[in-house]
Amino acid sequence: MFYFTIDILGTIAFAISGVLVAMDKKLDLFGVFIIAFVTAVGGGTLRDLLIGNTPVVWMRDSVYAFTILGAVIFAIFFRERLRYLRKSLFLFDTIGIGLYTMVGIEKGLQAELLPIMCIALGTMTASFGGVIRDILCNEIPVIFRKEIYATACIIGGFSYFMIRKLPIIDEYAYIAGIAVVIGIRILAVRYRIALPNIYRNEKNGTS
Repeated sequence: MFYFTIDILGTIAFAISGVLVAMDKKLDLFGVFIIAFVTAVGGGTLRDLLIGNTPVVWMRDSVYAFTILGAVIFAIFFRERLRYLRKSLFLFDTIGIGLYTMVGIEKGLQAELLPIMCIALGTMTASFGGVIRDILCNEIPVIFRKEIYATACIIGGFSYFMIRKLPIIDEYAYIAGIAVVIGIRILAVRYRIALPNIYRNEKNGTS
């Protein structure tokens, strides 16, 4: 029940982030729902296909579709309040990657994968929905920019496996992993920490 709750919370967070992007692009109602849907389930779909968990989870359990629909309705009705909070998109996207990173890692553990593969699976689960969202909305995906995004997922995943070695229950380690991902992403944006820009010298006209 604990892991299912985290999965649903991640679905809600990513669905709302999808709605916010779609509304910024002034898409119609159908477009808003599609963007919210692919943002929420895109990463999980890739994850399930990679580990052979088919039909994928949202096809087997209708609660995901109804959760996304509810999140879309909520975001549309409260869009003015969400727009007032200028950082709403960043907030929901950050919460989403934190929750989904750990959901992906848990699925990897259930599939008896190595820790490094679990971390890769968690990172894809957290990032791929946003990649589809940005491509459909004609944006360069955040994961391909210099912002700390997938890196936060990877560090959070490693932290989870390190914390699991401590004498604490798995749920606490799970929550700590989520907190690490969210914390790193927030700190990176707050203090403008970014990966090195390999094109910096080219822009300055030097080799």
